[in-house]
Amino acid sequence: MSQSNARPLSSWPVTYRWIAAGTIAVYSAIGCEKIRAEQLPTPAAPRGAVTVTALPARRFEIAPGTIRDAISVFGQIAGLNVTLGTEGLGQIAIPGLSGILTPEQALDSLLRDTGVRWKFTGPRTVLLELNALSTSVDVTSAPGELSPSLVRYTEPLRDTPQTVEVVSRKTIAEQNATTLRDTLRNVAGISLAAGEGGAQGDNLTIRGFTARNDLYLDGMRDFGSYYRDPFDLEEVDVVQGPSSATFGRGSTGGVVNQATKVPSALRFFSGSFDAGTDLTRRGTADVNVPFQAFGHEAAFRLNLMGTEGNVAGRDVAKNRRYGIAPSLSLGMDTSTRWTVSYLRQGADDVPDYGIPWLFNQPAPVDRHNYYGFESGNYLRTADNIGTVRFEHDFNSHVTIRNQSRYARYLRGARITEAQIAGAVTASTPLDSIAVNRNEITVTSVEAFLANQTDAVMTFETGRVRHTATAGVELDREDSDPTRTKYAGVPTTSLLNPDPTQPFAGTAAISSFVRTRSNSAGVYVMDTAKIGKRWELSGAARWDRFNTHYTQAVPQASAFNRLDGQPSFRGAIVFKPVEAGSIYVSAGTSFNPSAESLSLSASTANLPPEKNRTYEAGTKWDLPRTHMSLRAAFFRTDKLNAREPDPENSLLNVLAGQQCVNGIQIESSGHITSRWEALTSYAFLDAKLASSNYYPAAVGAPLANVPRHNFTFWHTYRLPWKTRIGAGGNFIGSRTASTTAPYDPVTGLVKQVPGYWVFNAMIERPLTEHITVHANVYNLADRIYYDQLHPAHVIPGPARSALIGLAFQF
Repeated sequence: MSQSNARPLSSWPVTYRWIAAGTIAVYSAIGCEKIRAEQLPTPAAPRGAVTVTALPARRFEIAPGTIRDAISVFGQIAGLNVTLGTEGLGQIAIPGLSGILTPEQALDSLLRDTGVRWKFTGPRTVLLELNALSTSVDVTSAPGELSPSLVRYTEPLRDTPQTVEVVSRKTIAEQNATTLRDTLRNVAGISLAAGEGGAQGDNLTIRGFTARNDLYLDGMRDFGSYYRDPFDLEEVDVVQGPSSATFGRGSTGGVVNQATKVPSALRFFSGSFDAGTDLTRRGTADVNVPFQAFGHEAAFRLNLMGTEGNVAGRDVAKNRRYGIAPSLSLGMDTSTRWTVSYLRQGADDVPDYGIPWLFNQPAPVDRHNYYGFESGNYLRTADNIGTVRFEHDFNSHVTIRNQSRYARYLRGARITEAQIAGAVTASTPLDSIAVNRNEITVTSVEAFLANQTDAVMTFETGRVRHTATAGVELDREDSDPTRTKYAGVPTTSLLNPDPTQPFAGTAAISSFVRTRSNSAGVYVMDTAKIGKRWELSGAARWDRFNTHYTQAVPQASAFNRLDGQPSFRGAIVFKPVEAGSIYVSAGTSFNPSAESLSLSASTANLPPEKNRTYEAGTKWDLPRTHMSLRAAFFRTDKLNAREPDPENSLLNVLAGQQCVNGIQIESSGHITSRWEALTSYAFLDAKLASSNYYPAAVGAPLANVPRHNFTFWHTYRLPWKTRIGAGGNFIGSRTASTTAPYDPVTGLVKQVPGYWVFNAMIERPLTEHITVHANVYNLADRIYYDQLHPAHVIPGPARSALIGLAFQF
């Protein structure tokens, strides 16, 4: 195979450069035609023909909560009868109110930023209704309701006996997050890992265990090696703890589910344009058009994104992405509903594998040092995901959902990994140390074909009420990577690398792999409610995972592995009051040898690793303040961890045990009517509990697991319609590996120090439809190490800023 085959993606068009500009052009042709004069928003307090006598000012004391709670108190104080135009409006959260105001002023204050308008329909009657052009309404059924994409979780978050955290669209927008990694910084218990040689893209650790293969999109596996952008996400759900009974193989520490935006019955056009430091430019658009199809409600939605910019503090590295996500929903007001969606995300980056390790710590070099080739390194991805979802309500007790997906992930990469060259001692001057450039080159096509069928049922057995789900999954995953090794690549200086050097080297194919995995799973889950105080839940699942692996480059090889494995989960929930719960739960999961679609002589004969967890916790929703409080204590054990045999490099054995004991605490909601807060903390005592072959490492911390992880994001509404926000993350010290490799000079495991990073935002509406906002990241310009790998470490971005306009019509 020729060298040119290593770059089959190099001729892709640079569409992403024109997405932001194209967004304006598209809406100029579409939006202006659709929004006619009769559709323009009415004033905030339209009176129509109703004559209303001036109402006196009164003292209002209304706690944060929902609109339904507030209008009852408001009506009593003001002497007015307030009704809802749509029942669901009563579930929208509001910040509360305190002060002496007229009823009109009080309504304006209560409903600010909710997308709900009010009007008098009589001298003493007020109607609340949704502004037809509003797109910023954060409608949640109750504090902590789970995403509809997690159909297998039938209870509200408060009553779900497992740690589940939700990063909402509102938080994503406030932080102006542009990657999935940035959204996950809001969740304690998660730490980021650097890309590996064979798999770039989002790598992370949840509760002490790698979750590289535990990313989901609308409840279905999303295993492509790419960096995900949240432009099309409604929220991100993080389910923590082993969950194979729900999701199948993997999920030792938990899973991340991305819930995409879906069409709605409202007509709107929204988006944003941002510019910032490091030549950053970003544009997004979100267009929703309702219409009638076959006599019923239907809607079409289109999300667009284009991003380009450098990385603060990292010379040469560059990110360029574009995204297109259309979706169509039919029969939205009927018992039979269809949704067809497609996601296309592409990237053409100059990738960054950071700096080398020097002994057991990151090399003490300038944070700007780039060891790759400005004109020779690339990471190009094209990800295409098509999904068809069908839902049918047989009656009020039985709903069935079927979801089919085909995804195709294309990847081409040549990335430089810096490695210290030659024999170096502690006394070797830094300016005399050379760096080898290990070129990681891969092209791959990965594909995913899957079908899920779920049935949700409610029924009673005597006085016990049941909510049960049952289903079956059929998946096929293909991975066909071709890897190339380079010889003769020029070295560079550790202190003063030269990224402008022309790329040079002799290429040879090092591996040519074909992997196909077929899996089937069947599951059943049930939650039994006994009276008003007790809930019992249980889940059982059986998975069959069959993998065929071939390697065509000498030495040619082929391996097969078939695993069949049950998984279980059970829990007891006690509800002392409706707004609170106390629970205990236990569950299992498993990790087959071919979990990441790879096999070798050392793993083909190994049965799955097995994991179990115990968790006890409590959850409280405080309706008067609209605050949610969560706390959990847990222990997760990997009972038979894979370890390389030190006497035979071609053999792995199930000879270790790893455990994580932890505490997790979270609060979210309004502290006052103006102050909203999200705070979470995780303490993880993660260690190697036993090892047949590495007894000296027993007690060592697990790789990439900080002992302390704290995150917060608070916003405050000032007068003059201005809102400010601030947040931060503390990540404790982490090691790059658990048992090996030890540094031969120091005899220590590679480790980075802990760090704090702070961010801030400010926003203010310019008009009814346009808001100006600004975000500053890494306020203190802290030098820290964000992503770890045993062979390299990536510094976090330096201080940067984004400023732009958000619009909605």
